[in-house]
Amino acid sequence: MRRLKKLRVINKKAKRIISNAVRDGRALQVSLIGLSIVAAATFAVLLLRSRQQVHVVQLATGGKTGEYYAFGEAIAQITHKHHPDIQIEVLEAPGSGQNMNNVQTGAVDIALVQSDTPIQPAVKAIALLYPELFHLIASKEANIQSMDDLAGKRIALMPVGSGSYELFWPLAKHYGLSEAAFDAQPLPPDAAHEALMKGEVDALFRIIGLGNPAVGDLLKTARFELVPIDRIGALQLNQPYLKSTVIPQGSYDGSQPVPPEDLSVIAVNALLVANEAVEPEIIQAITSVLYEHRNELITINPRAASIQSPEASQNLGFPLHPGAKAYYTQDNPPFLVEYAEAMGLVLSLSILGFSGIWQFRLWLIGRQKNRADDYNLEILTLIEQVEQAKTFQELQTLRQALFSILRQVVVDLDVDKISPESFQSFTFPWEVAMTTLHHQEVAVRQAEKSPGYSHQLPQD
Repeated sequence: MRRLKKLRVINKKAKRIISNAVRDGRALQVSLIGLSIVAAATFAVLLLRSRQQVHVVQLATGGKTGEYYAFGEAIAQITHKHHPDIQIEVLEAPGSGQNMNNVQTGAVDIALVQSDTPIQPAVKAIALLYPELFHLIASKEANIQSMDDLAGKRIALMPVGSGSYELFWPLAKHYGLSEAAFDAQPLPPDAAHEALMKGEVDALFRIIGLGNPAVGDLLKTARFELVPIDRIGALQLNQPYLKSTVIPQGSYDGSQPVPPEDLSVIAVNALLVANEAVEPEIIQAITSVLYEHRNELITINPRAASIQSPEASQNLGFPLHPGAKAYYTQDNPPFLVEYAEAMGLVLSLSILGFSGIWQFRLWLIGRQKNRADDYNLEILTLIEQVEQAKTFQELQTLRQALFSILRQVVVDLDVDKISPESFQSFTFPWEVAMTTLHHQEVAVRQAEKSPGYSHQLPQD
């Protein structure tokens, strides 16, 4: 009997303990569910904020009237179009040397520099952009036929710290010219051009993309001429990023060719760089814009047609930014490493057909050039028609024809019917045609305002 009572007491205690445990367990379960909901909501809010966050990137370029600033504006516009969370602030800057230092210190995130600019440790490459050519523009009265003739002359240079200024001195030294041999005057670009126009200097040295409008305005006056710059071989010993090139005949004037024939000069590439601390995702997005939306960049700035290939950008001799590298290697299939030896064998065998492929390439390049030449001839014909136009209706028709040709050329560039180099040479006579059209419109407008003007319909 006592044992039965004792068992009943133990049973009641056990039930009480189990009931308390179940109640505590349910409370703990509710608490865990509540914490999970709070955590999930917190993560959702953080994720939403991260997606809505706008990343501001500062891009150092050059002067507001220069090539770098205009190219930076194009990159900023197209990047924001395809990546609304990235806002690029285009900043005016004195030149490549200062841009490189500002990226190194983190004062700016990315920058445009000349590829010969000494690289700083914290600066990583994004991409090679377009070639910039050495321009030595001299007054015809100064009788400057080569770099050697600069002795005793007054020369306008770009501002101290700019890539043009820094590269001029090793070039002058190579030609045996000391600082005391001539009167060098560093000036802002606009002031340098004005000084040459006023006869305050005998020559102007500037490194800039081919077809720059300000340079074209100087050369169209017939008072100035381009001076050849050669001897590239010895210069490359100390400046390996320099390369030999030419300014094609008629680049700055198609009707009366300026220069009158292909002119030997030296070129250096424009380079886009970034501080290594900039988030890789941001740099990868900007890199993708350069290659995947190049045609949109071209419509804003024709220089984009000369953006170098991804392969060239990966072989600069110094490290790529992790974001740029991620873009360049994103499509590399894993089996490339596993089957490297087999692919090497296939590559070796393919060399046997190199000669035939090379001949085909020469044929293709010739075909692309011929197509571009046909477009250039059409442009020259339209220039003559523009100069003879007397009414706005005629000029409007010619304007539509010019833009129709431009659209067709951009399509041909996209499908590789013409090369980037041919496109670059096409843009210059096209810009000449547009300038001539504008001048003719002004002339027609002035004629309409003149006393005794009467509009006559064309007769058959």
